[in-house]
Amino acid sequence: MAAGVVSDASAAFLLSLVHDIVLGDLAAGMFKKDCTDLVRRIALFTHLLEEIRDFAASDHPHASSSSSSSSSSSSWSADLAVALQAAKRLLSAVSAHHSVNSSDGAAKRISFQFQCVTWKLEKSLAKIPFDQFQISEEVQEQVALVRAQLRRATERYGSLNSRKVSNAITQLPEKERSDTNHEISAKLDSIPESCTTLGHAADKETKILERVNSSSIPSEVCLSNEVDSKGQENLAAKGAEQTKKPDTLVIPVDFLCPISLELMRDPVIVATGQTYERSYIQRWIDCGNVTCPKTQQKLENLTLTPNYVLRSVINQWCAKHNIEQPSGLANGRLKKSNGSFCDVSGDMAAIQELVSKLSSQCLEERKAAVAEIRSLSKRSTDNRILIADTGAIPVLVNLLTTDDASIQEHAVTSILNLSIFENNKSLIMLAGAVPSIVQVLRAGSMEARENAAATLFSLSLADENKIIIGSSGAIPALVDLLQNGSNRGKKDAATALFNLCIYQGNKGRAVRAGIITALLKMLTDSRNCMVDEALTILSILASNHDAKAAIVKASTIPVLIDLLRTGLPRNKENAAAILLCLCKRDAENLACISRLGAAIPLTELTKSGTERAKRKATSLLEHLRKLQQL
Repeated sequence: MAAGVVSDASAAFLLSLVHDIVLGDLAAGMFKKDCTDLVRRIALFTHLLEEIRDFAASDHPHASSSSSSSSSSSSWSADLAVALQAAKRLLSAVSAHHSVNSSDGAAKRISFQFQCVTWKLEKSLAKIPFDQFQISEEVQEQVALVRAQLRRATERYGSLNSRKVSNAITQLPEKERSDTNHEISAKLDSIPESCTTLGHAADKETKILERVNSSSIPSEVCLSNEVDSKGQENLAAKGAEQTKKPDTLVIPVDFLCPISLELMRDPVIVATGQTYERSYIQRWIDCGNVTCPKTQQKLENLTLTPNYVLRSVINQWCAKHNIEQPSGLANGRLKKSNGSFCDVSGDMAAIQELVSKLSSQCLEERKAAVAEIRSLSKRSTDNRILIADTGAIPVLVNLLTTDDASIQEHAVTSILNLSIFENNKSLIMLAGAVPSIVQVLRAGSMEARENAAATLFSLSLADENKIIIGSSGAIPALVDLLQNGSNRGKKDAATALFNLCIYQGNKGRAVRAGIITALLKMLTDSRNCMVDEALTILSILASNHDAKAAIVKASTIPVLIDLLRTGLPRNKENAAAILLCLCKRDAENLACISRLGAAIPLTELTKSGTERAKRKATSLLEHLRKLQQL
């Protein structure tokens, strides 16, 4: 009954949130239409949630299922709860916003918040398992319509906000995050040679920066209105119960990021002395802003200094109030995926002894211990949980800077293996591992560099980590490995670069690091061993203005047209997609492909290509016809 009970409670809580939003007061002023549109779209969630509630409350055999189903249910409902809570907070903040008296900075923050909320709502809807709840076709069509509206709204804010308040908001593509943990865990010590993750080219990009008017930040925020990335799964399941509790736990305002209103995990101090969550302030800077979001003072420098004292205080507070999402480990017993427990006290003792040897004064003892940690971390998820729980991650990070090549290789590979378990990603980031991993990527042995690249890929699966890794200097080191590494190293670098460049701010960094030259060399390599990877990265870069100019300047267009004629079906598809991106609203590039005879292979592609290739080729031919009519 676990899954059914969770879904029933979740749906009831989500419905109450929707009703609160729909029945709330709407703001007037410059954001009136934004509020009206948002509320109207959220109101359409009602029928979907009612069907889920009714199904979960029924005696249908699928209404109760395995623990994995329960986990899936709580995951989507928690995501939707977070999105609805954000929408509710935003509407409240806008109601208190007076556009006549406020600065453009305050209006900009609210515009960012609308962009973030619409993105969160669309993504949460995408995760709902319709088949599990037997949602009717009529309601599924309604949800599809709402998702399309939310996607358009998210894209529109990218340009509309710039006209409304400033030109600082960049349209960011979104990405349907696929679960690639299975791809990594299949190899553990290496990313798959086929580089399959590159095949899942994103429709658009990740996480939008969330903004609210700093004057609307309350002195205390109820925990029921704030869920961090590690605690989301508990929210919706407990939501109905939480709404009945009058003494809800509150989070001290100093623990909240002024940008996101979320509990900070990696607080950093900017030049004005204000503290923010690292990923949010880094994105603010990446968008070209040089002022402090809270004070509007100009930042004398863009240095982000870790606030270790505040982080320690937050961690102590979280431990005291059981805020952390449990790893499933308690009193020497580990919770299995089927809900049962197994005694791992013996394994824990052995691992604790190994971890203590990582700091041994004896070099050989350290070597043996880190090699064993690498082996254990490769074998199972349980081992990854136990190793992290014993505090091994900070010690392994320290070993990355050792002069001993063998220890360094084992340490970086152990971190790679540990990062497969999702909860460990944040522990690795909080241990400050990225700068040391980048140093290994630059100067380690080839095997260490390969695994450093694979580790950065694994960590970058979390959207906020793409921002942090991109600003760490990792991209030039990855481009160097792409050009000069071993075959496996090049594939690891390509995979990491593709994933990092999903974030718009990293595309310019990749171009400045010389990635276009490296990709063109891969396209013209007679061995054709990495053409697919090169095209896939180019396809995601081509939407960036600087990348587009660099691609054209490097004389890549003739190479792409040649691939239309001679490439494999998938290569033809990606070549057509890149050419379409280069030629849209660019008559000069369109004339160039016309002179080079692109019409013939494009026409052939409309007949024999993949479905996506046919669409791209047809669109390009239409643009060519319009050019000839001018």
